[in-house]
Amino acid sequence: MEQIKNHQDYQLELKQIVEFPRCRIYRDFIRSLITNMGIRTNGGSFLFYYIVLCSYANYRSSYRRTETMTYLVGPGEWICTLADLRTWFRCRFQHQAVSILKYLQKQNYITYSLLENKKVVKFKITDWPKDNTVLEYNFPCKKDDGFFFFPIAKVHELISMGKCSEMDMLLDMWIHAIYNDPSVQGSYSGPVVYYRNNTGNPVTSFQTLGDRWNHSKTTISRTLKKFEEMNLITLVSFTGKHGSMIYLNDYLSVMFDISDVMIDKEEIAMTMQLPIHVPENKGEVCVSEAVKEEQVSVPENDPCVPKSHMQFIIQKVVEMLKSQGIPCCECPKTRYILSPLSSACKNIVNIYTLSIICPYGNAAYRFELTVKPEEKDYLERNPILKEYADVVEKILKGAE
Repeated sequence: MEQIKNHQDYQLELKQIVEFPRCRIYRDFIRSLITNMGIRTNGGSFLFYYIVLCSYANYRSSYRRTETMTYLVGPGEWICTLADLRTWFRCRFQHQAVSILKYLQKQNYITYSLLENKKVVKFKITDWPKDNTVLEYNFPCKKDDGFFFFPIAKVHELISMGKCSEMDMLLDMWIHAIYNDPSVQGSYSGPVVYYRNNTGNPVTSFQTLGDRWNHSKTTISRTLKKFEEMNLITLVSFTGKHGSMIYLNDYLSVMFDISDVMIDKEEIAMTMQLPIHVPENKGEVCVSEAVKEEQVSVPENDPCVPKSHMQFIIQKVVEMLKSQGIPCCECPKTRYILSPLSSACKNIVNIYTLSIICPYGNAAYRFELTVKPEEKDYLERNPILKEYADVVEKILKGAE
């Protein structure tokens, strides 16, 4: 780090921002997949089964009547017969459908109960209130049609449970489609499958997909060619070992009833406030040497907080995050990039985005950093503001 020239006291507020990307999925699309017998559902992954349950879940509270009783069905809940469930899951026997429910309940994705002599099942999606809150859209979710939101993080969890079925592969590609995004190459031509690896390059290989879906390259090649023959996808292959881009053929006609496809929901996961004292020189305090100068990128021309101070502040923040158990802060190859959010010196409060980037280029953590210089020291370093503050103080004393 460069030599620290002036001491300064700052008040720091650190907020961890967590992103929960959610994909909008139309219920009618899932119903069409249920009846498409050309796509196999046998496999060890449970993505298809879970999305089917979500596609029937109630959006708002309503009443649903079976042959003998009427039930109040809340948000994220649904009532159906075991025979219906067996049809949705494409199981030969009802006990197979119940075993799928048991597994999803064990993994805390749903809760369920059997009613009316075990002929009726009532289930509830565990995270429904978090993922499907009331929307401000002019095309809201409805009880029996419309769309619902599905969190992309759950896709990774579900497909990793075992070998993916053909249906799971198709849903995985569908949920990871990107259209007309300037940061993703080729997406302006059509909806392209992109697994959000922060490279902007959607080209993938059969080996990569095989590792993702737990199948051999031969099986992946055969399945994708089958999808292409069914006019579900278009493969754009490249010579050599570059791989292929995968376009979804019917994506736009299904998804673009309304505007955007992806909704990024941001929530604050952690908030901390701490004072920071920047010393006259680095010898005054002990700062972890785990963070090297080349790891930190800060704004070059910040008129409010000197670059040397910001570098020191980042050092202290990394020390604190390391003590909180964030593993990336222990890696000597991790990068810390600071970007300004607020205009310069607005209200003497400066807001930044701190991105912690792992060695593989992925944004592992993101924080909002609010830096406020302590008033006394800040005025001493800014003669014009100090003079202005002195004038205001004289006026106020005169008024007394």
